[in-house]
Amino acid sequence: MAVFSKSQVPQFSVEVYQNAYLPEGGREVNAIVTVTSTGGGTSGGAPLTGATPSPAAIPGQAPSAAVVIMVDCSGSMDYPPTKMRNARDATAAAIDTLRDGVAFAVVAGTHVAAEVFPGDGKLAVADPATRAQAKDALRRLTAGGGTAIGTWLRLADRLLATSDVAIRHGILLTDGRNEHEAPEDLRATLDAVGGRFTCDARGVGTDWEVKEVTGVASALLGTADIVANPAELAADFTSMMENAMGKEVADVALRLWTPVGVEIKFIKQVAPTVEELTGRRTEAGPRAGDYPTGSWGDESRDYHVCVQVPEAGIGQEMLAARVSLIIPAADGGAPQVLSQGLVRAVWTDDMVASTSINPQVAHYTGQAELAQVIQQGLDARKSGDIDGATAKLGRAVQLAADSGNEDTAKLLSKVVDVVDAATGTVRLKAKVAEADEMTLETRSTKTVRVKK
Repeated sequence: MAVFSKSQVPQFSVEVYQNAYLPEGGREVNAIVTVTSTGGGTSGGAPLTGATPSPAAIPGQAPSAAVVIMVDCSGSMDYPPTKMRNARDATAAAIDTLRDGVAFAVVAGTHVAAEVFPGDGKLAVADPATRAQAKDALRRLTAGGGTAIGTWLRLADRLLATSDVAIRHGILLTDGRNEHEAPEDLRATLDAVGGRFTCDARGVGTDWEVKEVTGVASALLGTADIVANPAELAADFTSMMENAMGKEVADVALRLWTPVGVEIKFIKQVAPTVEELTGRRTEAGPRAGDYPTGSWGDESRDYHVCVQVPEAGIGQEMLAARVSLIIPAADGGAPQVLSQGLVRAVWTDDMVASTSINPQVAHYTGQAELAQVIQQGLDARKSGDIDGATAKLGRAVQLAADSGNEDTAKLLSKVVDVVDAATGTVRLKAKVAEADEMTLETRSTKTVRVKK
């Protein structure tokens, strides 16, 4: 049987950026941890430790990954009628992007969830014949009924659970608010299926609720975005599926070990998007905890780790935290350690050394604040607090300019008139297109990396 060469197996690296020096009595230690995965472009979703090629490459063998596409078919998808046609075309484009050997299904979502293809609680395995059959089934989709996203996710979870694969992924499209399901029911569903599969979520048009769509993506470690023009759905679905097909390793966790006396203040992903992870910790032995990062392809992400260490005297040094990238063992045994890095603390009386802020830490602290003040500014604007909205969105303009986040700066300019970006002086626009405001809110957590 053929085996992977080393170049085919994803390789992970961990780099730690920090100023380790603290003044006498200093206790807060900040570090940016950059995790990079490279070289796995041909494994097709096979386990990192596997010694066989992707099952997708061998006819008749088990699937290499599984994907369920959830399409909103509620009554609002018929207004205008082109929206439903665009959704069918986008789903067909995503199906065409499936790699041979990937298990897949299509779900129609209304106030209930229904299997469109292949049916009978099963997944099909992608090949020319099943793709054609799936696209034929899409032609029969019609709009009608309400919206209950939790039911769609639970059906997707049941379908994905029938396939013994590492990479399980969902793609969810909605055009409306989750009006036929209580918020606590959707929350319970997300809690139940979290960690079982990842999910990208898209809102089409402008009649959906941003916090619902971004909440689904956040809970299931996927991406969220707006497709204001339904005609652009096919390109977006194709891109999403291509990204899903590029995932090689599933269920990767960031394990943080800290010595006695060290308190974890927070851990968050800060690039390519801001994602709070602190509350997602699962205990992993004495003074160790795991934070989920989802599935990985060839990519790089940054994480901000902040810990509080005990006070110490000048000249003393300690290990503040050990950060490891791991794949937990299914049987509860020893995890597979992919890479690790160390966070240090050194106490010094050199004021220059102890007061210097690491550029990466400073940059991402600003990026996290940028995401926060955009959300606060938009909330204030919706509530009629003009002064509060102007102050928060002005600060956002200033932060975007300082960090070189040009995409966010462009989105902000559609909501405010910028008088002076350097000082954050802005005026709220009298009229703002709903799509522009929703785009800013949906993409507010997207960050840029440190300028070289």
